[in-house]
Amino acid sequence: MRRFLRDNGLSVALFGLFLISLIGQALTGWRTQIEELRLHELPAIGFLPYLTSGHFISAVFENWESEFLQMAAYVLLTIFLFQKGASESKKPDEDNPEDESPSAHRGDPDAPGPVHRGGLLLKLYSHSLSIALVTLFLASFWLHLAGSTRRINEEALQHPQPPQTITDTLVDPQFWYESFQNWQSEFLSIGVLLVLGIYLRERGSPESKPVAAPHAATGH
Repeated sequence: MRRFLRDNGLSVALFGLFLISLIGQALTGWRTQIEELRLHELPAIGFLPYLTSGHFISAVFENWESEFLQMAAYVLLTIFLFQKGASESKKPDEDNPEDESPSAHRGDPDAPGPVHRGGLLLKLYSHSLSIALVTLFLASFWLHLAGSTRRINEEALQHPQPPQTITDTLVDPQFWYESFQNWQSEFLSIGVLLVLGIYLRERGSPESKPVAAPHAATGH
């Protein structure tokens, strides 16, 4: 167990923080929803039913959507675009190992299985990271859309308003306002990290260049 935690400490810590934050969001969102129902003189909702409510689903996947969009866009953009001096960018004036054809490593016993098999499997594996991130974005976008529709219809029951369909939500400016307010912050944060990483350092972090590295140094 000690060796497992040493070798996987970063992912364990990040997923642990994720679970703590998600539980905190669920509990505080539940209490907020109870207070809102009380103001409308409606019965309180239980915690488990709240987890399937539009209020919770919409809020959760609204944020997941923007995170996966940011990561997918960053992975794809770094294939074609460069940022001189950024540790996460390929070197603009040199050959980069990321561009090397995997077929040259078919004889390597440590290479992943798809490299040995080649064909369509290798093509899919060669783009599996972006495929996974785009799929997670699309799934989160759909759940945000469905959750927002459920939330709107739950609120419609509290007021004399007609129900709304998913198509209605898709053309609703409020839905896109929620999406864009998260998208812009994600692109800003990754852009700021990219540029600050050119000039600033964090000793011991692989996300930073070595402290003594020149500002113009690019890539790992």
